[in-house]
Amino acid sequence: MSQLPAPGTYNVDASHSQVGFVCRHLVASKVRGHFTDFEGAVVIGDTPETSSVTATIQAGSITTNNEQRDGHLKTPDFLDLENHPTLTFVSTSVTPAAKEDHFDLTGDLTIRGITKQVTFDLEYLGTGPHMVEGLTIAAFEASVEIDRRDFNVSFDGVLENGGLVVSNKITLHLEIEAAK
Repeated sequence: MSQLPAPGTYNVDASHSQVGFVCRHLVASKVRGHFTDFEGAVVIGDTPETSSVTATIQAGSITTNNEQRDGHLKTPDFLDLENHPTLTFVSTSVTPAAKEDHFDLTGDLTIRGITKQVTFDLEYLGTGPHMVEGLTIAAFEASVEIDRRDFNVSFDGVLENGGLVVSNKITLHLEIEAAK
């Protein structure tokens, strides 16, 4: 296993990170989107088990490069922005996984005010010097598949053949650069 980053708090650099998602649309294609306004912190402990992650995402910053769809995603059919302006994640455990440099990042994901435990496949990509002298960056990627209905995102558009307009399975994918 690679050397973990030095213990301490690494703040997510949103300008060099991405919080994205993918879902099937009309059975055939994939819709990809991301959030542009988020913050978070990765606290590296002396061991993975003493490490933690927190994040807050502004739901209104969702973008799929389609203004009409983005507007619909902010309604009560999906994120219900008016009543639930943020999505949050608070880790409850970080444990080494079988694959080198991978960890199970388990925590509480809150969407639309509903909190469910999820486990991300977290990959530690390494550390390096920051552009600002004296700072260090750490890089991570993480993904998890969720069922949107678990978070009361229950838009039920159905095609004539019985297929869903929007799949129930959503993949969340994070690309994180954090600075200490």
